[in-house]
Amino acid sequence: MRDIIKKLVESWNHKDGIFSINQILDWVSEKNQSLKVKIKKQSLDDCASWYYNEDSGQIENHNGGFFTISGIQQYENGEFVKEQPIIIQNEIGYLGIICKEIDGIIHFLMQAKIEPGNVNKIQLSPTIQATKSNFTQKHGGKKPMYLDYFVNATQEQIIVDQIQSEQSSRFLKKRNRNIIIYTNDDIELFPSHKWMTLGQIKELMKIDNLVNMDTRTVLSCIPFSLYLHEYDEMKDLFSDQYLCHSIFNSHPLNDIPHIFHEINQFKMFHNIERCLVPLYTLKNWSMQNNEFVCNTFYPFKVVFCDIAIEGREVKHWTQPLFEATEMATFGLFMANVDGRKKFLVHITPEIGCFDNIEIGPTVQLDTSTQIQDEIVKLFLNKLSSQDNIRYQVILSEEGGRFYQEQNKNIIIELSSNELPILPKGYFWVDYKTLNFLQQVHNVLNIQLRNLLSLLEV
Repeated sequence: MRDIIKKLVESWNHKDGIFSINQILDWVSEKNQSLKVKIKKQSLDDCASWYYNEDSGQIENHNGGFFTISGIQQYENGEFVKEQPIIIQNEIGYLGIICKEIDGIIHFLMQAKIEPGNVNKIQLSPTIQATKSNFTQKHGGKKPMYLDYFVNATQEQIIVDQIQSEQSSRFLKKRNRNIIIYTNDDIELFPSHKWMTLGQIKELMKIDNLVNMDTRTVLSCIPFSLYLHEYDEMKDLFSDQYLCHSIFNSHPLNDIPHIFHEINQFKMFHNIERCLVPLYTLKNWSMQNNEFVCNTFYPFKVVFCDIAIEGREVKHWTQPLFEATEMATFGLFMANVDGRKKFLVHITPEIGCFDNIEIGPTVQLDTSTQIQDEIVKLFLNKLSSQDNIRYQVILSEEGGRFYQEQNKNIIIELSSNELPILPKGYFWVDYKTLNFLQQVHNVLNIQLRNLLSLLEV
């Protein structure tokens, strides 16, 4: 593991691979031009395979499986807090990447994949991105390419194998298996896939909506915190020495007990109850103009689509999709503190969270955001003045369940004299501690993981 982690940092530092970035962009462009896609919104009644089941109170598929949409209500200390539709998909899918050393540098096998909800057709996806229904061929389609590499992976090949959450504001307890395997095998390269270095993928993340959510979460899981060598062995690979110290010269045990204490305090003393209810009994939601919408402004609605896409396992189908009604902002403060890059994270409850809360970024802002504390105000002021913004990109959410949802992902650097007094629930944490916590399931939420994936050496 020690040698492979160093090689992964070297790959992170390389923006030249066996294909250039321009070749990768041309490849995506050519596929977008030749790919035929037709998506038409329609009513639930015209959504052939889907219906509202009066007995269960859910929107379901006639064949069973896939996913359902239910109503959910949340109460805190016995008082009603909110209600909304929520996706129930009680299966764990594969988000998997194969990597291999080519010409002395580790490359990742990435897929040019379209999902029905993608805003721009093709996005760069993991080697394999498949629900359990996909890879068990429940939908009647072909078995996903490269599946056998993950099913038959040996202990020596596994770099990452974690079960991590998805968007808990839309899904109920949804998780996927984030997995990276290393191989020396000769691998057939299909036209849908290309090899890229980690540095190239990071560079491509700077382009709006190009690298998909699933790629970002898998790459954020690389276990750099398990590397046991010293900073001096890695420093020449980093232009940002504060980040290098944050990864390789810090001590997670200094912060982890305090972080878990605050998390467990929240879980113990916040009496949060959630209950599934029939979708059509939600008081503030109704079917309007063939869409299931909230009577007041809400971050999303449910739409129903007829979808035809060439080149997929199944080429024509219908399904519901959650459509965002606004663009949210996911933001992370970072600062150089005590010689290390540190990140301001926040305990974040969400209605569909596996265990009520996870650690999120500094801010997650949409119309449902109720708390406007001093940290949120500082972030909005910095954003408004465009002061010390290090990363600012619009990135898509998961296109298999969400319709053209894209959000602002922003990292802002604070100077040492700007560090705010922290309200309860906020922590300055170095990269190694966050990466160490990520080796545990359901601790870092997907918004934070995606922001961390943007970092460059």
